[in-house]
Amino acid sequence: MPVNVPVDDPNADTEWNDILRKKGIIPEKPPSPTPMIKEALEQARQLAHDNRLEGKDLDELDELEDDEDEDFLDSYRQKRMQELATLQNASIYNQVYPLQKSEWSTEVTEASNKAWVLVLLTSSSGTNDESRLMIELWRALAKKFGDIKFCQIRGDLCIEGYPDRNCPTVLVYKDGDVKRQIVTLKELRGDSTGMDDVQKMLLELGAIKHGDSRLASQAAKENEPPRRGIQQSARQAADEEDSDFD
Repeated sequence: MPVNVPVDDPNADTEWNDILRKKGIIPEKPPSPTPMIKEALEQARQLAHDNRLEGKDLDELDELEDDEDEDFLDSYRQKRMQELATLQNASIYNQVYPLQKSEWSTEVTEASNKAWVLVLLTSSSGTNDESRLMIELWRALAKKFGDIKFCQIRGDLCIEGYPDRNCPTVLVYKDGDVKRQIVTLKELRGDSTGMDDVQKMLLELGAIKHGDSRLASQAAKENEPPRRGIQQSARQAADEEDSDFD
């Protein structure tokens, strides 16, 4: 008949447990996670150190001349200059494009084969606060991300009978297909939606990349439409929108 061998703690480092493991009476002690945790932490520290200059603009790199290795800093400076040159060459839009329904095929679908295209469908009335907020954000985003094409059209002029309650609607196109659709700002932060929220969406889609110097620049705060006085500033934006589409 089987013999019950007393075992206080099968994971304890004792001579008795070693004998039992050799005899196959208790299983081998699982490896300690400590070395793996230490290795992961060390890799994380090394990665953070290697990427410590990511997102810094040229002025910020110049300020680090006394703290960083000259060759290492110069290589990052050259990398940043190449990135800026690439962005400058790709920044061919830099404004919001008023859109007509008849232009959709060429200005949206076909254009998305060359760049990301974001279309804002706005309300037909002047009482939709979220639409007016997005009109402000759209202009700031278009100036900031000139390599992305930002278009705008009234929802009912784009889709017959499109209800104002579904506005603003954002359609994101790439390579001829809709990659994302947002109906009203409930998916973001409602009437508190700001630049950061739209930028996060663009990052998730891959329209902009992590480490993009434009994300780290002070311009993000300067371009942020004020949260206070939305009614007044949005009304002004709506008036300007009407004049743009006349």
